[in-house]
Amino acid sequence: MFKKTQPEEKQAQAPTQPAAADPVMVRTRSVSVIGPTLVFKGELSADEDLVIQGTIEGTIAHHKKNLTVGKEGRVKADINAASVTIEGHVEGDIHGDDFVELAKSAVVTGNIFCGRVKMADGATFNGSIEMGSPRTSQAKLSVAEDRPRESSRDPARTQNLGA
Repeated sequence: MFKKTQPEEKQAQAPTQPAAADPVMVRTRSVSVIGPTLVFKGELSADEDLVIQGTIEGTIAHHKKNLTVGKEGRVKADINAASVTIEGHVEGDIHGDDFVELAKSAVVTGNIFCGRVKMADGATFNGSIEMGSPRTSQAKLSVAEDRPRESSRDPARTQNLGA
């Protein structure tokens, strides 16, 4: 009944404003980046993956998320995260709930506590590594703390001490 003329059809097909991209569709993962010129001192925590290219001093509590210290990153802090990838410099203890990875360019001074560790040829590391699940470490700690401090386990030693 109503028939559009050809110019009206072209006008109806071409949008007057460009459609804005849906941010949920474009961004599949929430990642924050601390740029190379940023210097931060204090306690840092976030509920999204984090890439550090700047300088951080203090503590980093990033449980259940991934943390990357980029090649330009300089961190003087204890790190707690689900997984940790180091490409830059870190001075402090690293606690990775799942794994810790040191890239070829990594320079780390501190201890590593994790379930799995990967160290590339050329990475510089000075410290110790303790592997195991966090629950196992906590269980061992609480069992050790619950033990009595008496020498009752070795009666001969008790006698030699004059008790």
